[in-house]
Amino acid sequence: MTMWRNYLTVGYRVLSRHKTYAFINIFGLALGLAACLLILLYVRHELSYDRWLPGAERIFQLQSAVESPTGEERRIQLANYPVGPALKKDFPQIERLVRLQSGSSVILHRGEARYPDGLYFVDGPVFDVLAMPLARGDAATALSLPGSIVLTEAAAESFFGRDDPIGQTITIKSAGPGGDTATDYRVTGILEDLPTNSHLDFKMLARFDSASPPPNVASSVNPGAWDMISGFTYLTLRPGADPAAIHAALPEWKKKVVPRQPGESPLGRQDWRLVNVKDVHLSDAESPLKPGIERGTLVTFTIIAALVLGMACINFINLATAGASRRAREVALRKLVGASRRQLIAQFLGETLLLVAVATVLALAAVELVLPVLSRFLEADLALSYLGPDSVIPPVLGLMLLVALIGGLYPAFYLSRFQPARVLKANASTSEAPGSGRLRSALVVGQFAVSIGLIVCTAVVYSQTVYARTVDPGFDRSGLLQLESIHLIETDGEAFRREVERVRGVTSASRTSIGVSTGMMNFSTFTLPGFDKPLEFGLYPVEAGFFEAMRIELLAGRLFDESRAADETPPSPDFRAEPGPAPRSERPVHVVANETAVRALGYRSPQAAVGKQFRDISESEPGPPHIIIGVVRDSRFRSVRDKVEPILHSFERGPMPYLVARYEGADPVAVRKRVESIWKRFLPEVPFAAGFSEEVIGELYSDEEKRGQLFAAFAMVSVLIACLGLFGLSTFTAQRRTKEIGIRKVLGARVHHIVRLLAWQFSKPVIIANLIAWPVAWWVMRDWLNGFDARIGLGPGPFVLAGLIALAIAAGTVAAHAIKVARANPIHALRYE
Repeated sequence: MTMWRNYLTVGYRVLSRHKTYAFINIFGLALGLAACLLILLYVRHELSYDRWLPGAERIFQLQSAVESPTGEERRIQLANYPVGPALKKDFPQIERLVRLQSGSSVILHRGEARYPDGLYFVDGPVFDVLAMPLARGDAATALSLPGSIVLTEAAAESFFGRDDPIGQTITIKSAGPGGDTATDYRVTGILEDLPTNSHLDFKMLARFDSASPPPNVASSVNPGAWDMISGFTYLTLRPGADPAAIHAALPEWKKKVVPRQPGESPLGRQDWRLVNVKDVHLSDAESPLKPGIERGTLVTFTIIAALVLGMACINFINLATAGASRRAREVALRKLVGASRRQLIAQFLGETLLLVAVATVLALAAVELVLPVLSRFLEADLALSYLGPDSVIPPVLGLMLLVALIGGLYPAFYLSRFQPARVLKANASTSEAPGSGRLRSALVVGQFAVSIGLIVCTAVVYSQTVYARTVDPGFDRSGLLQLESIHLIETDGEAFRREVERVRGVTSASRTSIGVSTGMMNFSTFTLPGFDKPLEFGLYPVEAGFFEAMRIELLAGRLFDESRAADETPPSPDFRAEPGPAPRSERPVHVVANETAVRALGYRSPQAAVGKQFRDISESEPGPPHIIIGVVRDSRFRSVRDKVEPILHSFERGPMPYLVARYEGADPVAVRKRVESIWKRFLPEVPFAAGFSEEVIGELYSDEEKRGQLFAAFAMVSVLIACLGLFGLSTFTAQRRTKEIGIRKVLGARVHHIVRLLAWQFSKPVIIANLIAWPVAWWVMRDWLNGFDARIGLGPGPFVLAGLIALAIAAGTVAAHAIKVARANPIHALRYE
């Protein structure tokens, strides 16, 4: 016990005597540990999705895998409505099943209309499959009858305030081909607000009658709608059931049960897979619910956490070995009085552990301060718990021991190997072991290589985000107002559009099924003479003035003309509950194609495609011939991550989800208010939803911007840690070279000569770090940029910029101390020791 007390006393005296050394080590370690803990808390949060659900290991989501005739595959968290019951019928391993369907609706309550947030219609007792906790009500009966609805606590408070919601009614107005209906739903339960670590984002769950579904979901829940991917399907497997066995049997099952051959589906060849609910968030499937996250992103953040923490450990190693001369005589004397090397190693490791313990306490305090800000930024409930199953104490203790070993093991072995005879008969400089200087230089190179790499990544991510927001999409983004849910204006859609066109400042307006940024996908499959395989195109109805409103350039042929009756596509037949093909019109459909569609058809120029015909084979019987009357420039209606799809536009007058209005020379806010007043005349019970194109595009790339900001934060932390280490090393170097500096000044060296000498010594590792970081960063960013269809060129700019920034920071850090040393009186230097 006395020995450990002595070690503790010596360690405390060393730290108090060398405050700069102690500050750099403790602050650097605290900064590295805090950054590492914040990243690991975020990663743990992402990996914990839906693990809180009771029986999560037996709950699965049915996802669709769609392969188009071009060979591209898309994975979607939605599934065809009839697939779930058919699977349950033929696979006894499936115990329970429920389907959830969204649809365009408006909530009418107490004279107020609002768009529903997280409203889903269910066809069965959902809590038998997804055992989400209810704050009030019985999970077994809450959704057992049609006409019942369950609200989350937040939704209930927003509708009813402090009143008791149980037994109250909410009116849901639904629109569909059969007209509008307003249905009262009785509140039968209150669901606890779901945690953020869940891919489920339900706010309201309404039970519908499958025999007479609401018009907004009727076409989607048709038992014969095998060709429509719509709605979520969740199921539970019986205990011991193997989902792999179901997957293995699916190909044969599909041949026997699915009424169409795969190639005849409008979405091409389709398969299904069961994904455990715990893996849904990390799956690569698209979803209208919460967006998931790529596993590669989590791996990247984990690597960054390790690198930042490693940089803090490098500081400790470098400063401990650089300052070894101060402990050389102490080690020699301890060995002379009988201390073994094992005891010395234990002493130095103990001192390291003391430093790490202090740094860990500071790191936890910093995490407590930063965590609320990070949680709001990431929209996640990140928590630092010290007790319970999510306690951070065990991992923090493990991390503390790991850092103590990584940071202290080499210095402990290094310091404990000094030979008493050599140390006591020579001056302090002889304690510098051969090769230790090269090791420190290598570690400094590693630190700055990481910093430079992160700076490069930050610059590239930022540049790509700016490029994505400003790249030419093929239409004029400026001066566009996009209105949503226009399809709710069933019969007066054209009249509404004409009223909008009369608004002062509006030059043109058009209804469309595809907007500035759209999540809608509507594919049809076509057969052409001379093609062995069918081709798949996006088929999007628009009004005749769409291209004028969007300012999309015409390349060949002509656009739609309202005065030409042949240009208007015959209206689609209304939804029919019974299965079987609907009657088809043989009147040709006039379409306007984009450049990508023309290239897919094999034509070398837009002019060559005008007048060509092909036939729609999406349904069980071939549809009418389609004739290209015009070709327009490619336009990008989705993220730059997605390829520009081959698009065919048809001219229709039926309900469409968007209206785009172009305005010029007017106050945008005033234009929006005038359009809103018209909306209230046509749809007084429906909230107005409209956004300027800049706002719509901003939402599209918000995740990319957050990623860029996170990279910038990590880059700043890494640079700060590297600079702390560099400052400490420059301090030790100046102390060791005190006599040399004094002699140089006596011989006529100026201050700037001394500064340049010391700055160059530490600039060389930074230059080498650039040579290491650049190819690694180039490879990583090239792979990241390859995920975008439209991307910046990976030129030398970000790399040179990062190198210059790192060099300037390193030179500035060293120069600040070098100037002070160079200005010192050489007399004091020559009297040193």
